[in-house]
Amino acid sequence: MNIPASMVKDLREESGAGIMDCKEALKEANSDYEKAKDILRKKGLSKALKKKGRDTSQGVIASYIHPGGKIGVLVELNCETDFVAMTDEFQSLLKDIAMQIAASNPSYLKSEDIPVEVIAKEREIFTYQAKESGKPDNVIKLIVDGKMERYFAEVCLVEQPFIKDSNITINELISQRIAKLGENISIGRFVRYEVGKE
Repeated sequence: MNIPASMVKDLREESGAGIMDCKEALKEANSDYEKAKDILRKKGLSKALKKKGRDTSQGVIASYIHPGGKIGVLVELNCETDFVAMTDEFQSLLKDIAMQIAASNPSYLKSEDIPVEVIAKEREIFTYQAKESGKPDNVIKLIVDGKMERYFAEVCLVEQPFIKDSNITINELISQRIAKLGENISIGRFVRYEVGKE
């Protein structure tokens, strides 16, 4: 199958994957550009998963002040080496994460950080609401589980939809960069300040 060079070039620029990877993905997708993007994403994410356990003792702390000067963010983004921390790709990811925090005001980094009593309280409220709506018992658990997932996506940074592309979460965004840069990347911590709020 003859894949147009322009298609390979476009896919390479959009995905950041290597030329041969792009060609292979387009062949596998029978020249379907969107399908090829999905194939690259799946392959990239599986590579990223292998790197997730590696130590991230290097990185950068950056600040972001939202236009108007009412919201500010400090965020620590970690990686394996200073070299990667200084790349444009890493710095761009850092800025995107800081903007995400400014825009969406997450309370926690990930769901494991939420105190057990907070989760229990939310589950109790959602269960009460489902019972009040007259739903049968066998459906209530499914409803509560669905509401808990939406709650986590609202309050946990890594589970939030990315503000620039709501089709992916912050966790998936980081996984894409791990696949592209070849190093594990993790968010160390963050703090968000807003004028007049504790």
